[in-house]
Amino acid sequence: MDIINQLFIINGNESTIFMSLLAMAIATILSLVITKLYQITFTGERYSQNFVHTIIIMSVVVSVVMNVVSGNAGVAFGLFAVFSLIRFRSAVTDAKDIAYIFFGLSVGMTSGLYQFDLAIVLTVFACILFYLLYKFQYGKGKDTQVLKVTVPENLNHENLLDDVFQTFTISHSLRQVETTNLGTMILYTYAIRCKEHTKDKELLDRIREKNANLKVSLTYMDNDR
Repeated sequence: MDIINQLFIINGNESTIFMSLLAMAIATILSLVITKLYQITFTGERYSQNFVHTIIIMSVVVSVVMNVVSGNAGVAFGLFAVFSLIRFRSAVTDAKDIAYIFFGLSVGMTSGLYQFDLAIVLTVFACILFYLLYKFQYGKGKDTQVLKVTVPENLNHENLLDDVFQTFTISHSLRQVETTNLGTMILYTYAIRCKEHTKDKELLDRIREKNANLKVSLTYMDNDR
């Protein structure tokens, strides 16, 4: 990195314009790497091209902001006061998206402070880490599901499925009880988390044996991204 820095020294003094351009260029390249990784590891249902563009733009803009505020506390407080007024028009629904936003900001900040070697090391190391977490699905667990079971009135009791839950689930809680079909049926709604090797079909088949083969539905509340 010392060789790159020497290219932008004029008469022993760093050229601010050239160094700023270099910082923006490096921030752009590194943010492109970050967003490419984001596209590779994305597993959600609502992919947003605008979000990808936002990461790149924010990284470049922050690199310039760091040039402006570097060594000037008054300007720094003023700019951060302005940034505090900025709000995202749409809520970020995935915690991993927040991590990518912060990743892009960090690269922009280090580039703006002319710490180009640190920015490159950060990008390479974090990208490898993010990819390995995605590849090996570290920390993956069963999502919370909504289970709805229709039971004939003559079988109506809340402990009907206790043995099934003990076999197939980690946890379960009764959320709602209501009558249906003109009061001849009872609809139970549970929030459950299944054990790691539980198959949905096996769970549903066991429940149907208990509820006289009436309707059973299983809905995922949260989807992994």
